[in-house]
Amino acid sequence: MENYSNDFDNSIAERLKALRMAKGLTLDQLAEQSGVSRAMISRIERAQASPTAALLARLCSALGQSLSVFFAHTEDSSPLARFAQQPVWKDPETGYRRRSVSPPGTGSSIDVVEVEFPPGAVVHFASQPSSRNQWQHVWLFEGRMELTVGDAVHVLDAGDCLHMNIGDVHAFRNPTQNIARYAVIIDLGRSAF
Repeated sequence: MENYSNDFDNSIAERLKALRMAKGLTLDQLAEQSGVSRAMISRIERAQASPTAALLARLCSALGQSLSVFFAHTEDSSPLARFAQQPVWKDPETGYRRRSVSPPGTGSSIDVVEVEFPPGAVVHFASQPSSRNQWQHVWLFEGRMELTVGDAVHVLDAGDCLHMNIGDVHAFRNPTQNIARYAVIIDLGRSAF
């Protein structure tokens, strides 16, 4: 069941703090590396603020991992991920909803995510140098999307699939009045584990 409650904010808070500590980073060091203020990181780690997709991507990049790895619950390992147990996260700024479809903890370097992108929504991503060896396919099921990758803007219609380096992604935009639904198939490369 989809759950956007405080429990999920607490899970994000605990995961972010654990990753920061595992990397031996202070709040100030993570702030410097991510471009996110120390105060905001502190608020997220205390579950007093829910990060946007763009902000969380910057933090994950500074911690050397993708959003998919961040949301994975690797303590469980099963080849089957039931729909009802797949974690769903909603960006508080845009309403973008991200479902982690892949079974967690399998050790696979491939991750599958389903996204529902609201009408008119835009998410901008900062440069992600730590993601240079990670690639993704965006396969659009319904709607229309504009993806800015490097210097190019790609317009995708239902059925289209775009392959890109994650480090080159600058923006996702839904230019229509209808929801866009797509899958992201991510090759996490060597830095994921």
